[in-house]
This record gives sequence, structure tokens and C-alpha cells, in this order.
Amino acid sequence: MNRRSFRRVVVLAATVGVAACGADAVSPLPVQPAGPTLSTPTLSPPSPSAILPIPAPTGSPSRPPPASARPAPPAPTRTRGTPRTTPPPTDATPACQGAVRYDLPLAETEIELLKSLCFATGAVLRIQGIGPGLVTVDRPELVSQQYEAGVVDIRFVRAGTVAVTIPKDGREHTITVVVR
Repeated sequence: MNRRSFRRVVVLAATVGVAACGADAVSPLPVQPAGPTLSTPTLSPPSPSAILPIPAPTGSPSRPPPASARPAPPAPTRTRGTPRTTPPPTDATPACQGAVRYDLPLAETEIELLKSLCFATGAVLRIQGIGPGLVTVDRPELVSQQYEAGVVDIRFVRAGTVAVTIPKDGREHTITVVVR
């Protein structure tokens, strides 16, 4: 490296040092090393005329910059709807069961008393003791339905609300199933 290139490196290092004096001290990012990242050349020391004096910083170092110098907070990205006040439940709650299999034996159940259920995505409603093609759902895109040997399995594959209609004793009974 010749003398002119060395002077440029020294001037650059001094400029970076001056710019860093006015900035707030921050922690390095987890992927950055904790020490300085600018390497210094291992050549002979520069002549006194090549070293530029670093002016002292103005203001007290413990005082934060004025509000006009701080960057503005980012604008919210949500443009529609209302913000969520609580996060959605991820585990089963007393009102909403998890991704379970819920057995509904029609011969032993008073289906008139069962109006609604709440499950997590992946749950299965197993209706036992019914013929093929009798159980219907109003939102087939949210479920996967199978029939075998008098048993209908309805797997809830997407979140939403599904009305499951079950015929029994000449009447149709609707169970509203909320899937989270």
C-alpha cells in the first residue's frame, strides 16, 4: 500500500470515528462480533501530518437526541379490520376442546341437547350408528368426511364455523361446530 492509499484509510477511519461519536451506543446484533469490525492496517505508523484531529462531541453523551432527530415509528401495516386484543388460544380451553376425537353414539345420546361444539383444527367428530350419506355439512371445504360401517368421521381441516346436520327419529338436528 502506498502513502496516498494509507492516508485515505486513516482519513476514512477518522471519519467513521467522528460519525460514531454522535450516535447512541447500541448493542451489536447477535450475528455481529462484539468488538470493532474495522480492521487497522499493520504497516508502519503514519506521519503526524496524516493523522487528523477528532473534534470533541457536542452535548452530553448521556442525553438522548431530540425527538426531531429520532426516526419516526413505523406505520401500522394492518389496513382493515380491528386489531386483536388477545392472541388466539393454541391449547384446549374449557369452552373449546383441542384437536381431539369426539365420539357421538346416536343410540346413547340425546342429540336435541347438543347444540354446539368447539374444536381445534384437526379434530374429528365421530358419529356412530348412522347410514351412509345421511350426515351433511354446510361448508364442505372446511372438512374431510368419511363413512365406514355405520360410522361417519368428520375431520375439521380448516378454521371456521360448520353446521353439521344429523337426521334422527324423522327430524334433522343441526350442531354448530366452531373450529379454531
